Amino acid sequence: MAQRITQLASHLDPRSWLGKGLHAHQAKNDSDVVIVAAGRTPFTKAYKGSMKDSKFDLLCYEFFKSLLASSAVDPKLIQDVVVGNVYNDEAPYYVRAAALAAGIPNTTPAIVVNRFCSSGLMAIRAIANGIQAGEIECGLACGIEHMSTQPKRPTVISEELSKLSQEADDCKMPMGWTSENVAKDFNIPRAKMDEFAVRSHQRAVQAQSQGKFDAEIFPISVPTVSKDGARQNAIISADEGPRPGTTAESLGKIKSAFPQWAPSNTTGGNASQITDGAAGVILMRRSLANKLGLKVLGKYVSCAVTGLEPRIMGIGPSSAIPAVLEQTGVKQEEVDLFEINEAFASMYVYCVEKLGLDLEKVNVNGGACALGHPLGATGARLVVTALKELERRNQKVAVVSMCIGLGMGAAGLILRED
Repeated sequence: MAQRITQLASHLDPRSWLGKGLHAHQAKNDSDVVIVAAGRTPFTKAYKGSMKDSKFDLLCYEFFKSLLASSAVDPKLIQDVVVGNVYNDEAPYYVRAAALAAGIPNTTPAIVVNRFCSSGLMAIRAIANGIQAGEIECGLACGIEHMSTQPKRPTVISEELSKLSQEADDCKMPMGWTSENVAKDFNIPRAKMDEFAVRSHQRAVQAQSQGKFDAEIFPISVPTVSKDGARQNAIISADEGPRPGTTAESLGKIKSAFPQWAPSNTTGGNASQITDGAAGVILMRRSLANKLGLKVLGKYVSCAVTGLEPRIMGIGPSSAIPAVLEQTGVKQEEVDLFEINEAFASMYVYCVEKLGLDLEKVNVNGGACALGHPLGATGARLVVTALKELERRNQKVAVVSMCIGLGMGAAGLILRED
């Protein structure tokens, strides 16, 4: 009887499965949080790419509409919408209006979350937590960033705070400076950074040429304005960042982006591209997915967020990945794929080498150096890309991770289902 009570309790409390190891997480329970739809827009170059004439609210609308159309989920079933976004101060207005325009009923609330580069993952975590807590059964989580219209302003920390704490003062460091700190503190040479960036481009170019991204990209309509001011709409369906023919020699010729900060190893070639884009998923309690007869693409297991020195924020994945593995009881060698945001090649090199990751499992279709990094969208894009690649390889386990400005890291663990 005691054993039966324990079994029932574990079914009622989904988080009781944490720390039990991979086998426990692969079991299917009614209380599981599952992913029933996943996709993204093309990622395009900010300021000069195909989305430069669009607006944040239009991008939200196009993404919501496309994600819903790709699924068999009735919009009336969605009980919450959570959007990760970093730069747009008026995002809550735009997200709510776009959701309504896309056919999500007015009874469904919407909110914007911002934990910098992890915001898309934090949106997924928020919906998953709501389902695990029994507050909702279905929600839409995504990340959206239109960097073409982002405000360009310096980070301002009150002088009083800066005087109280060096780490507080370090929070106003530009991200490029933190990349140089990682390169300097951990002796990461420019050549190694360029090598990792070349691999990113080569893999992304190959994946694009083989049509691998087609499974995750929604073609969307965007407004365009010609030189004579004429406006029309165009359909876009491909990422603009991957550069064919990228070599170590070609990257080696690019000047430092930050010559004012030693060792000045970071360039426009070995850092993430400034990009517009959106990505997201629809999550649901397994019992509801089964009732509706929906195909389950994957299972959300857990997410971990860690903190570290703001001046070397880039190494966040090196603590976040072990944290989510410890939290779930999954062993590093049991992970089939890692998707790590390549904010800067310096942090990417450090994290891969610090954790001893097999590069044949990491960013197998390229990363942000090639595809770009729309800040609020990246966390969700990593989940979408990982799910699609797990399906392609008939594999099961993926970890996604990213560094976070101001000295944090995040990682999430997802499982694919047959």
